[in-house]
Amino acid sequence: MNQEIQNYNDSQSLEDKEICNLLYSIINKNLAQAESKIWHAHPVWFLDGNPIVGYSKLKGSVRLLFWSGQSFDEEQLQNEGSFKAAEMRYTQSDQINEEDVKRWLEKAKTIQWDYKNIVKRKGVLIRLMTKPY
Repeated sequence: MNQEIQNYNDSQSLEDKEICNLLYSIINKNLAQAESKIWHAHPVWFLDGNPIVGYSKLKGSVRLLFWSGQSFDEEQLQNEGSFKAAEMRYTQSDQINEEDVKRWLEKAKTIQWDYKNIVKRKGVLIRLMTKPY
């Protein structure tokens, strides 16, 4: 595991650490080609420099965030923010359905909005034509 991400996970409460470790394992296994690092103080995975998925501790839960998740057509994911992100929140590790997360990660590989260049485009997002990963 990336040491920075390990440090992040280790800094969580026992239950939240279990959630973070499980999410890390699922994400890393299914996005092996992605770069992972701490970005804006949270673990995030990138494909070609574009943020795809990450997780973070919120007040009462751990949030799994997909930057392009609103385009996945998945009822379980809740819209987050004013762009295209969607999230799932967990309070216990047994709430994580690995098959759901794997399906969302597969969609994240092919359904992407260009967050990498959002500042250059003055807040305008465009849909990327993604290559197969």
